[in-house]
Amino acid sequence: MTLRLRRRATLALGAAALARPAIAQAPYPARPIRMYVPWAPGGTTDVQMRALCDAASRRAGQPVVVENKSGAGGILGAQAMLNDKPDGYSLGQMPVSVFRTPLMSSRPMYDPVNDFTYIVHLCGYLFGVVVRADAPWKTFPEFLDYAKANPGKVNYGTPGIGTSLHLTMERIASDREIDWTHVPFRGFAENMNALLGGQIDALADSSGWAQLVEDGRARLLVTWGEARAKRFPDAPTLREVGIDIVSASPYGIGGPKGMDPGLVRAIHDIFRDALQDPAHLAILERFDMPVMLKGPEEYQAFVRRQVEEDRAMIRKLGLKLN
Repeated sequence: MTLRLRRRATLALGAAALARPAIAQAPYPARPIRMYVPWAPGGTTDVQMRALCDAASRRAGQPVVVENKSGAGGILGAQAMLNDKPDGYSLGQMPVSVFRTPLMSSRPMYDPVNDFTYIVHLCGYLFGVVVRADAPWKTFPEFLDYAKANPGKVNYGTPGIGTSLHLTMERIASDREIDWTHVPFRGFAENMNALLGGQIDALADSSGWAQLVEDGRARLLVTWGEARAKRFPDAPTLREVGIDIVSASPYGIGGPKGMDPGLVRAIHDIFRDALQDPAHLAILERFDMPVMLKGPEEYQAFVRRQVEEDRAMIRKLGLKLN
């Protein structure tokens, strides 16, 4: 074979090799998808994510299976993905504590910006501060006044260190010169049980408390959104009681570092459509959770901004894990 013929044969083989994967590549998904939910079963996020995954399963043609990994303020799912393949079969709900926890550590366990693939941003929470129905405080200002007059006596529960609930309560304490005690729990169920059992004075959590408030077993003192919650129009926002804070702790879905852009877009499209599924929207309505859809590029930019904002806030508050 002449040199020219050998070159032509080499080029032809190369072209065939490039074309072959596109023909042979299996459609995604070809098997079940694992979804890490880093909270205990039965809480607001768990209920919402299970409804979303059910809707996504119908669109994907494969099960999207929730795996709860509660504890450590919501970062255990993200940590699990550090060791998973970037093949689209391991995904996780990404709470903002995933961004914040490494910023509070002298030995960060990962880089929140660069160690994950951010796929689709979903929604936010309705947060509020709740006390028992027999508590002496009828309003949030009364609660704050009591806490300030009794340093170290009041304690409150959240789903964990570094969550928006923890940081916002500490921002309030810093602004009002209050000394109170934070008690972290593994999820909403533990938090609420501690409140009803008298182990804590108040809880700051997402709207899993709604039914207990409506049943008269708990009292909602304040919510943290831009406007009053539709289900609880009598509860003021933080801004209405003189605290200039809005907190919804928006979140989305991420995957391991290094996922193929085409795969990312395919997963995004599945969950974008699932987000608007009527059964899932009914869950969002039940918990007063706003839709906050962002695509991969916008979500990644949001993460970068959020990490820098959180870094400044953590330094200001002097929060440290070790």
